[in-house]
Amino acid sequence: MKFLPRLAERVGGAEIAALGTLALCLALPFVTTDPLIYSVSNQALIAVTAAFSVYLMLRMNLLTFAVPAFMAMGGYAVALASLGGVTDVVALTVLSFVVPAVVALPLGALVLRLRGVYFVLVTFVLTEILQLVVFETPRLTGGANGLAGIPATTAFGVALGDNRSVLLLATALTLVSAGITATVTRRFRQHFAAIEENEILAQSLGLVVWRYKALGFVVAAGLAGLAGFSLVTMLLTAHPTSFSGGAAVNYIAYTIVGGRTSILGPMVGSALLVWASNIFGGQGQYSQGLFGLLIIIVILAARGGIVGTLQSLARRVLAARRPTVTAPAPRTTGEPERMP
Repeated sequence: MKFLPRLAERVGGAEIAALGTLALCLALPFVTTDPLIYSVSNQALIAVTAAFSVYLMLRMNLLTFAVPAFMAMGGYAVALASLGGVTDVVALTVLSFVVPAVVALPLGALVLRLRGVYFVLVTFVLTEILQLVVFETPRLTGGANGLAGIPATTAFGVALGDNRSVLLLATALTLVSAGITATVTRRFRQHFAAIEENEILAQSLGLVVWRYKALGFVVAAGLAGLAGFSLVTMLLTAHPTSFSGGAAVNYIAYTIVGGRTSILGPMVGSALLVWASNIFGGQGQYSQGLFGLLIIIVILAARGGIVGTLQSLARRVLAARRPTVTAPAPRTTGEPERMP
């Protein structure tokens, strides 16, 4: 029984819970055949994968709006490869991660020099520039029409074209992204924490800050590419509107509402807000207002996000239940000690 506490201490309790929850999601396609559940689950899993990219950057106190841009790189790379005859799921998974990660490496050398609002602004402009490139290169990306007719992904020669297979693939990609996120954040948690707390102080103490920021930026780009792969697989098309700059706001909201202190935060925030957006979607012109009101209520009621607030409450409850040890009353000065 001592193995579990040691494993939780080494790997992380939140990381084990996140990976276990996603592993259980693999059974969902075998439990129900409801197309609505399939659709909402697919949307939530894609949102979780994209939110992991935001979460990883927030661990270094960097707020990025570049997630849709890297999603587009991964998604269009998969679409072009599939149209070219490459449909193997392993090859496409590697491609969707590597392409945006390679592009992010030289970009990081320029973008990561900036801090605060300047970094936010540049990453937002990056997404807008990529949108323009996609629209202005119709021979490669299909322009405003996008790339349609993408063949289904295959695994061991079997086409993953039905709804059940698509959901299984989305779950597997999210599980892979969670494993990568957990590995990076646990392995470099002290380095990221030092950068988040005080980057200048960390650098003055000898930490090579740019190395860890570049690592986080490259991995975050790869995670976004996996989300783009999952989105293209679900839609069987790659269209510019799927990777608009406005989507970055949603992914940031998922992470902040869920909580940025734990890997469970992006998962909880994505699941809650994707479910809420589908529920409010039937309210017509009131949907956006109701969705925004929900975000405001959650942020005001839980400043540390849902997961962060629950963790704080749990710590308080445990601290209150611990028995208080009272020290023995001191002897009065001058009182002779009685011998038994």
